[in-house]
Amino acid sequence: MSAAKANKKAGKRYTEIRNSKALRDYSIEDRFEAGIKLQGTEVKAIRAGRAQINDAFGRFEKGELWLMNAHIDEYAFGSFNNHDTRRTRKLLLHKHELRKIAQALQIGGYALVPLRMYFKEALVKVEVGLGVGKKLHDKRDDLRKRVVTMEMKQALKHANRR
Repeated sequence: MSAAKANKKAGKRYTEIRNSKALRDYSIEDRFEAGIKLQGTEVKAIRAGRAQINDAFGRFEKGELWLMNAHIDEYAFGSFNNHDTRRTRKLLLHKHELRKIAQALQIGGYALVPLRMYFKEALVKVEVGLGVGKKLHDKRDDLRKRVVTMEMKQALKHANRR
């Protein structure tokens, strides 16, 4: 590998916006990688890490999939042509994936939740998941399991020190 390529890889920053509430509130069964239709200033704002998808959700309308309520800040160096921060954005998927999502949403009980937004080479991708909402007792079980595993790791850590 040449020195230029090594320097380019070392300086590479990965911008990833995560939905912190998704795995807490939903049991994700299927995941899909979707493209998203954006304007130029939106891409620049995402690259700067100025986006939020915690309150976002997917909706199926007229055979197309839309990302609703995702917040992408206005680009700081943009002009009067800046984008609307909470506009609906089209998600781009293959037809067989759209069909699968549409069937699951029609059955009911499922929600389409964005899990993360990231760059794949020069393109912005959104990982969406088909999930079922968790009940309060499910959340408590998850918390209990997390505490038990953390205590086991700490016990093993202290046992290995001796």
